[in-house]
Amino acid sequence: MAQGKKYDIRVTENDGSWTAEIVRKISTRKTKVTKRQDGFGSEAEAQSWGEETLNSFLQQQVERNQRKAAQRTEREAQALRQAAKAEQKRAERAAAAETDDADYDDYDDEYDD
Repeated sequence: MAQGKKYDIRVTENDGSWTAEIVRKISTRKTKVTKRQDGFGSEAEAQSWGEETLNSFLQQQVERNQRKAAQRTEREAQALRQAAKAEQKRAERAAAAETDDADYDDYDDEYDD
């Protein structure tokens, strides 16, 4: 799978002022503006704001992904513990049922003629 840039900076000029946008790539043809700031006096200012904002945004995404991964790991571990506990209870019930059946088998053997 090809890895491309998901987020990018787009700087445009409109009637003498500059606009910086953080753009998210949705598909190969479609993009969406995530953040926008306008009113910059120069292209350099707009580019600088875009780079700072993009770095901050990406850092927040990394932190969010780490939190979600930790939560997912904990959920999976909890599910495994519950499954193991349920399996243990099933095994105990099966063992108890076998001993009960064995008691009844002995009773039947005593009275068989």
